[in-house]
Amino acid sequence: MPRSRELLSWAGLVVRVAAAGVWLFAGAAKIPQIGDFPALVERYGILPHVLAVPFAYLLPFLEIGVGLYLLLGLFVRGTALVGTLLFAAFLTAQAQAWARGIPLDCGCFGAAVRSTVGPLTLLRDFGLGIPTFAMVALPARRYSLDTRLFGAEDRFGTLGLAGSSRS
Repeated sequence: MPRSRELLSWAGLVVRVAAAGVWLFAGAAKIPQIGDFPALVERYGILPHVLAVPFAYLLPFLEIGVGLYLLLGLFVRGTALVGTLLFAAFLTAQAQAWARGIPLDCGCFGAAVRSTVGPLTLLRDFGLGIPTFAMVALPARRYSLDTRLFGAEDRFGTLGLAGSSRS
């Protein structure tokens, strides 16, 4: 593998681990105050109570799952797609709350990081979503279960170029 592809492959691993870290932190940070999280989800005014409460209790574990799958490199593209869709939903929820003038903590990282919904949280969360989105476009599979179990190609290391070798 040419040196540039090797470096790209390592960069992809860093991006994948960074994405995993965001998800693991976001999910784990919500768990200590999980009993308070349903009220916050309801304040966004998107989901009816019958859906908001189960969603609020499920979300931290879904986030941790996305983080673990990305960390292990298992079903990287599919996991990243789920994460990207969640980021899109989070950004949409924040944007509508901000547009409607609902003052609330975004709840993105539980009590670990308090931030009021607004342009800065939207920008921050958009930026935090970039590594996950990158894994949809170019799944990084260096040291991944995808490669070990299924022989999947490290697309990040090749930047999608044909004739790449597996890593």
